[in-house]
Amino acid sequence: MESMRILLRTAKYVLTRDKNLECVEPVPPKPKFTAENVPDMTGKVVLVTGANAGIGKETARVKISVCFLTENAKVWIGCRDVGKGEATIKDLKDRTESAEDFLKKETQLHVLFNNAGVMDPPVEQVTEDGFDLQFGTNVLGHFYLTKLLLPLLLFTAKSSPDGTVRIVNTSSNGHMFSGLDFDTFKDGPKRRAKSGMELYSQSKTGNIVFSAELHRRYRDQGIVSTSLHPGTIKSELARYQGGFVQWIFSLVVYDVSYGAITQLYAGTSPDVVGLGGQYFIPWARVGEPRADTQDPHIGKELWSYMEEQVANL
Repeated sequence: MESMRILLRTAKYVLTRDKNLECVEPVPPKPKFTAENVPDMTGKVVLVTGANAGIGKETARVKISVCFLTENAKVWIGCRDVGKGEATIKDLKDRTESAEDFLKKETQLHVLFNNAGVMDPPVEQVTEDGFDLQFGTNVLGHFYLTKLLLPLLLFTAKSSPDGTVRIVNTSSNGHMFSGLDFDTFKDGPKRRAKSGMELYSQSKTGNIVFSAELHRRYRDQGIVSTSLHPGTIKSELARYQGGFVQWIFSLVVYDVSYGAITQLYAGTSPDVVGLGGQYFIPWARVGEPRADTQDPHIGKELWSYMEEQVANL
């Protein structure tokens, strides 16, 4: 029911053409940027998380087919089985090993696509350490991986042209329906009182807040951090939805090939060099997220919270 409510609210916003909610438009204009516009990525190293399915898989496929097979970029793919609801904090320890392995093999990292995600699993599903599964997977997991790889990203930025090193954080227009409630990041009565879709929306807000704070902290050191809504895309993200809701989605979704457009734009286009901290909407356009996602006080608070959670890993 919550999924349907959000769908109906989205439709209402589109019909009323609320300019403050432009990012929820379901029918974006024809894309001006496509995979064919990906610039030469010779010598670049790219890491795409969540690349075993959906948008991440398509982004990796395009990067590999357009770049790697023409002896340009080297593309690494990172994936985990969120379908099993595996504990994210437990996974973070595995990410430490994976990151260490990556760092042993690579001396540069130019583009990190934080793409992996899960949407609206049963509310009962939490991480091993009691975090909401969606916050743990969609926000805290990306924060921790970025933290592990940040020294390499900063090192790469020192020897690269301005705007070359980028971190692209996948969010959603669903962030419009919830701000951040720190009391629901971990399991408890307050979190259990929320629906899975409300917790999903919160996690997507977290992606934008994290991205904006990352930009504020590291823009002067050559990191271009952006977030985006990839579009209403046919993927496995809605795996937990009921049959009727999945049918509704099937009527309005775009092919997964469209899902990579805005990601590729954010990660590769020369136009993005001066657009750090921005939130992009389909297809490859600057959008306007919730105002609170740009609040530096909220950004600092979320950053400090996540630092504390991963401090002992």
